[in-house]
Amino acid sequence: MPMAPETSDQKNQKPSNSFLKYSSLGLQLVAGIGLAAWLGHWLDGQMQLGFPVFLLSFVFITFGGMMYQLYRSLNK
Repeated sequence: MPMAPETSDQKNQKPSNSFLKYSSLGLQLVAGIGLAAWLGHWLDGQMQLGFPVFLLSFVFITFGGMMYQLYRSLNK
């Protein structure tokens, strides 16, 4: 099965550049979920809720948004 020809962008891209790109995506994921969890926890405390509604919803929404961003980034 013949392979697709490499474009000039793929030939010129250094391995360190792709490592930095993907490690920054991982750091964004961790930071985004951490911020969403902190904000949800704080909001649950302010509203004196017994169940962490905002914490769970913010974390799941943030995770979904980050996975969509990762999907779009990998398809470029």
